[in-house]
Amino acid sequence: MGKAVIFGAGNIGRSFIGSIFSSNGLHVVFIDADPALVKELNAKKEYRILIKKNNTAERELLIKNITALHSSEEDKIISSLVSCDVCATAVGQGALPKVVPLLAKGVKERLKHTSVPLDIIIAENIRGGADYFKRIMKENGLTGNEAGLVETSIGKMVPIMKQEDLKKDPLVLYAEEYNTLILDKKGFRNSVPGFPEIKAVENIAAWVDRKLFIHNLGHAASAYLGFYKHPGRKTIPDVLEDGSLREMVRKVMTEASTALLKEYPEDFTEKGLREHREDLLARFQNKALGDTVFRVGRDLHRKLGREDRILGAVRLCMKHGVPYEEILNVFEAAFHFKAVDQTGKPFYRDNEFFAEYKKAGFKSVLLDICGLDPEADDTLIQQLRDNHEKN
Repeated sequence: MGKAVIFGAGNIGRSFIGSIFSSNGLHVVFIDADPALVKELNAKKEYRILIKKNNTAERELLIKNITALHSSEEDKIISSLVSCDVCATAVGQGALPKVVPLLAKGVKERLKHTSVPLDIIIAENIRGGADYFKRIMKENGLTGNEAGLVETSIGKMVPIMKQEDLKKDPLVLYAEEYNTLILDKKGFRNSVPGFPEIKAVENIAAWVDRKLFIHNLGHAASAYLGFYKHPGRKTIPDVLEDGSLREMVRKVMTEASTALLKEYPEDFTEKGLREHREDLLARFQNKALGDTVFRVGRDLHRKLGREDRILGAVRLCMKHGVPYEEILNVFEAAFHFKAVDQTGKPFYRDNEFFAEYKKAGFKSVLLDICGLDPEADDTLIQQLRDNHEKN
């Protein structure tokens, strides 16, 4: 049996990447900073994924052949990186500055023992992920070319688990049926794994942008417009029961699709992007999954960033001279987003966001939190301010 190492035993790490590796015959070693989670994984050596789909009985997947290491067990982690067949990260961009230096140590040690390079699947949904990894690896004494750096487009939706379910089984996860891992064919140093769940593409940048500017943008539109119009509804399927709201979300995704088609005419077709939008809208309405408005909309600091799903899509539309009025309305709706979790609490950083907004004003948020440039983005800043004053 081969071995895979996955940094991050959270939702995507376990429900998506881990399940793919395990179901294709690999022993999976999870690395995580949560000692309780590591202890539970080592005690049970398996976990359940419940596949949720409308009007269908849930299907259970039992993921076996797993162990876990705490992120402090550096020597054991490096040893695992030396002997593994493939590696992945699924920790979130904020944790990568801690993870990549450890990966660099593992790659250095591996070079002493084998000429087989390590392929690192970057399951992070960040633009330019390979360059990001390469820069940190260079800071840690490597050239950045010693390992395969494989960018991905992560499209699987995994909701926040309810506390009552976790009390029964702290390792159980809900997930949707979708299980395709889109990744960069050119990023591999070894052969691309022949797993049926893998779709290897030539131009990963196009697919990362498709995920960000159609899937993530459409999801954000559902959350922000949905909360603004129906603040009492808790889930994305609940708000999308409103047909007029669904149409607003569809228009938002269509504006971004028009810009994507102009940016990547060799990678996408109008028909293909239209089918993708409709498939996403259907997946967003998966009541069995029960994805919450809170989960999808939380973390305004990140999701309203200059390069992220909303402003990034607007800037792409501006680049190609296509309309983006509907996307601007999503940005404005985010300034009214006050959804709370199952305990009645807002996301802590969103409290900070609104405190800054109240203290310093809208333009300050655009510059200091969203990261817009007062000179390069002057037209966009004015349009956002005009739309804000109008609403």
